[in-house]
Amino acid sequence: MTSTLKDKTAVVTGAGTGIGLAIAKRFAAEGAHVFITGRRKEVLDDAVAEIGGSVQAIRADSSKPADLDALYRAVEERGKGLDVVVANSGGGVSQLLGEITEEQLDATFATNVKGVVFTVQKALPLLNDNASIILTGSTTSTRVAPGMSIYAATKAAVRNFARTWALDLAGKSVRVNVLSPGPTHTPGLLGLADPGAEQELLDGMAAAVPLGRVGAPSEIAGAALFLASADASFVNGVEFFVDGGQAQV
Repeated sequence: MTSTLKDKTAVVTGAGTGIGLAIAKRFAAEGAHVFITGRRKEVLDDAVAEIGGSVQAIRADSSKPADLDALYRAVEERGKGLDVVVANSGGGVSQLLGEITEEQLDATFATNVKGVVFTVQKALPLLNDNASIILTGSTTSTRVAPGMSIYAATKAAVRNFARTWALDLAGKSVRVNVLSPGPTHTPGLLGLADPGAEQELLDGMAAAVPLGRVGAPSEIAGAALFLASADASFVNGVEFFVDGGQAQV
């Protein structure tokens, strides 16, 4: 690894497993001090052990502003400011119209929309010059599937946050971009399959990707590193698809 993020401080929410974990691991390997969050202490403990390097875990639910206050108090106490924010916490369920419950809608919007807003807003006073804000989106912002209306709506909101916030933060040397993965081999993706049908799910998703496979979390992490780095210093307000071409054709 290089030292692309040497002496930088990063926050990655929802970094206990999957894409968030891969991003945090790559950032730490590139020299950053990384604050990670998640809701389950045992999962965070395992993540810290896997990430290695300079990492600090804060148990937090991104849908709860008070938890985010605790996160940013820890960042402030370190005294180095904040260079990268990855608002990665997210989730949702597949449910056809006619079967959507109020609880499902509220929970999905609380994490994927409310959580993103306050993860970013509460970070603003700590941001250093040339900071990078990365919002985790999804190819569902443009390419939908049956049963994914609520999840897709939240990710369309995330896309438009980047557009608007790039204007709100104009002149402040802060970039805001969306990183939208395609199907990626994570525990969250496999959890969508019935027991024993995980490979069938992966094969079906791979068939819709021009590269003929699903992505690896490390590939999404590589794209996040680019958006976090000085190499992306003139990249602002974009949706960066890392999807093997799925949403492009």
